[in-house]
Amino acid sequence: MDDTLAPSRARSRAIVSLVAAAVALGAYLALPDDTRAEAIGSAAIVMVSAIGSGFAIWRWSLGWPGARQVAVLWGALGLAALVFLLFDLADPGAYEPRPTDLLFLGFLAPLALAMRREFAVHFEGRDRRAIAIDVALISVSFAAIVYVSMRPPDADAMAIMSAAVLSVVAAAMITSYAALALWIPSRPHLMQFLAAVTAGIGVLQFGWEWTHEVFDGSSLPVDLPFILAPIAFAATMTVVEHAAEPLTTARTRLARPVLTSAAVVAACAALLVVTILDDARSVGALESSLIVLLLGGGVAARMLSNQMAMASSQLEIEDALGRREVALDAADRALGRVREANETLRRSEEHLREVFEAAVDGLVELDATGRVVRTNDAFSLMVGLDRAAIEGERWEDVVARIDGADPSFALLAESGQGRIELAEGQTRHLESRVSPVPATPPRRLLAIRDVTAAKVADQTIRSLFQFLQDRDEDRTRLLRRTNSAIEQERNRIARDLHDGPVQGVSAASLSLEAALLMIKAGDLERGLEVLMTLRQELAGEADALRRLMSGLRPPVLEERGLMPALRDTLMRFGNEQGLRAEFSGQLLSSLPHDLETLAFRVVQEALANVGKHADATRVSVFVGADQNSLRIEVEDDGKGFDTAAAREFLAGGRVGLASMRERVELASGTFAVRSNPGRGTAVMATIPLDAALATVTVS
Repeated sequence: MDDTLAPSRARSRAIVSLVAAAVALGAYLALPDDTRAEAIGSAAIVMVSAIGSGFAIWRWSLGWPGARQVAVLWGALGLAALVFLLFDLADPGAYEPRPTDLLFLGFLAPLALAMRREFAVHFEGRDRRAIAIDVALISVSFAAIVYVSMRPPDADAMAIMSAAVLSVVAAAMITSYAALALWIPSRPHLMQFLAAVTAGIGVLQFGWEWTHEVFDGSSLPVDLPFILAPIAFAATMTVVEHAAEPLTTARTRLARPVLTSAAVVAACAALLVVTILDDARSVGALESSLIVLLLGGGVAARMLSNQMAMASSQLEIEDALGRREVALDAADRALGRVREANETLRRSEEHLREVFEAAVDGLVELDATGRVVRTNDAFSLMVGLDRAAIEGERWEDVVARIDGADPSFALLAESGQGRIELAEGQTRHLESRVSPVPATPPRRLLAIRDVTAAKVADQTIRSLFQFLQDRDEDRTRLLRRTNSAIEQERNRIARDLHDGPVQGVSAASLSLEAALLMIKAGDLERGLEVLMTLRQELAGEADALRRLMSGLRPPVLEERGLMPALRDTLMRFGNEQGLRAEFSGQLLSSLPHDLETLAFRVVQEALANVGKHADATRVSVFVGADQNSLRIEVEDDGKGFDTAAAREFLAGGRVGLASMRERVELASGTFAVRSNPGRGTAVMATIPLDAALATVTVS
């Protein structure tokens, strides 16, 4: 749509607006002097005037911001007039406050949207919030004064609600356009202001008559504003082109204090009126409290806006100091005023600073360029740098100064993970979370936590889990090999019994039969020879059985006990291997047989490993016991091995260490091997005892 308008067309629309106003006034004055007919006619005239004006604004407004919202506003007025018209036709004369009066608040929606568009065009972004708060405070103050004056002294709940609603609508319309006319005192805005005042007066008069229940459907002070105000708005917005030229600094400086002063004066006046008239108008304590609360909230919001504006001004002033030397004196004075104004914020800022400093986690505030704005002592301790060496520096430069920071630390803000290698060979693990700071310019808050303990615990758990898995695999492999060894041992024993004692006994049985036949035949000499041979064979088989039994449990262990059996075994091993053997110990007497056998087998297996793999020149065995446990140590000076390869030994079929460990742990004991290549090997086992017995020293 073309926003320009030819002068001839502008004159034509102005004439049409005047004619429409004259026709509406003439029709209204020509209404018959009958209450019901006058009510129906006035409602119809208001409806036609409002809807027609709204249509004209919607269709032909010349670039006015919020024009369609204004059109909706007057359309809503026309719809309300239509409702009253139907109400007059259906139930004439029944005019009184009711819950549906809350619908009048619907007029505020298009009004607020229209003002929002106007403010966006005419006011700078930094001024809009303060102006909106001033307008809201003036509206609330004006509405409070009107409400106290409008409500009947003996008002019921419906009348109170209606008075409050209509007071708010009238105050919002008048103060919104008053602020716009004050800020942009052009002829079109002044015309809009006058039209808004006219409509507001109509709302106020209607509210007074409505809440006092004297409205009869038609009232000259009510009808004329509602007829003329929409036409005035339509004439302004369809004849005069909207101008959005920027404001001059002088006009802004003049309008700002006037509007702010008006807000403060209006709030004070509202409080004074409520205080003076609350008894005379029978205003309840709850109503007074709500009014005071609204006014106090508006004043508080205005003060908060001032503080925020002052803070923003401080930033602008500080920036201007670096760019303009000619403004140094004026900027210093302004900065002093801002600092005085910011004194009210000092305590809250000090509290925030204390919270920032007391945080256990490291906190680092970064600006948009990655420069450290501020940090706390917790972060300084984490990285080992003074705060003076951190604040004001770029993040990359800070990272470069940290001793032991690995490359991941530089990406801490992006990856959330970083490490620092400490001088004592330990690693400090850090995790971070980044939160945007809603500031201008935007900033980021980096929260850094030392998670070294959690990392160590996690690694420990993983190591233990892996250890348990390895042990389970070792046990499974050992069990398989043990079962195989048991089966092989059983087969060997069966073969030895079959090939040895069983064959010998069978042969002896045949020899006995032969000797018996010889004796019966009278050949005593040959019978005796057979018996002598048989005795020697049986003696040999008895020796074979003893050797077989000694493999299962050595006779010396059964006959003399653990310590002599171990000493004899060690001495015999030393002689066989050609190395020096040493035995010592302190033992509890009367150990259980299964414990003695276990200790004997552990030492026996350890000596077998020494003989097979150690290439040692000396081996020592210690078996000692106290009141609680039995301790076994077998140590050699051989070539040793890497204990980390113990599982590889088991996988390769060397089950000696695993077998000893399994035997000891099945007895609820502990087993350990200490060895290094070239430094010998020590096997240590500790087995708990169930009873405390008297001790016997054995050297």
